[in-house]
Amino acid sequence: MLLYFIRHGDPIYFPDSLTDLGHKQAIALSKKLSTLNFSQIYTSTSERAILTAKPTCEALGMDYIPLAWCDERYAGEELMGYDSKNEKHFLFTCDNYQKLFVSNEIERLGDKWYTHKAFENMKCQQGMERISTETYRFIESLGYKHNKEERNYEVARANDDRIALFAHAGFGSVFLSCLLDIPYPMFSSRFVMSHSTVTVIEFPNNEVSVPRVLTFSNDSHLLKNNLPTTFCNLIEL
Repeated sequence: MLLYFIRHGDPIYFPDSLTDLGHKQAIALSKKLSTLNFSQIYTSTSERAILTAKPTCEALGMDYIPLAWCDERYAGEELMGYDSKNEKHFLFTCDNYQKLFVSNEIERLGDKWYTHKAFENMKCQQGMERISTETYRFIESLGYKHNKEERNYEVARANDDRIALFAHAGFGSVFLSCLLDIPYPMFSSRFVMSHSTVTVIEFPNNEVSVPRVLTFSNDSHLLKNNLPTTFCNLIEL
């Protein structure tokens, strides 16, 4: 199985939508993704994710399946904190948490990183447990059952399906860290995806399946359609 995780296009966060550039990115995505034979297309319930998915759905004549648990507003309530300027962001982007996220003391805690005293009175554990539970339930519905102790997946239904999930970077960092069994601080502090990019995860149909990242935050469709290939419109790549 191939799982395509697509971050939404250039956003308007309030109200939840896409900019003109975001709509152009969604169309560029559809030109790339409509050449693939998707078995199912999922989106978060956020409008910016749905609007990014719609051109692909229309090109393929498919309906999207909304997943409320993927909506970033819930992950934001659970995994955001305040930076040194007292502005609220996801923890891995907060300057006052970045050094802690890559520290030895957090690394030693592994998947239980949220038990560190710095995260007392926060909802980090709640968020991680919610998203991990839903992630493994979702992947199992696609044919691969997570083995927590062995950090791999049992192949319950071998398949060559292609599955698309249109969602968010903040949520996606948690989702992918759970799916790949990489502790969230380690993953989120080192892997960041730009708007309207594609990450592809392969689930091999071996006796034991260990998911592999084939491409991360790929933006070749933007280059092909003469759209800016910058990281969130900030850094020329």
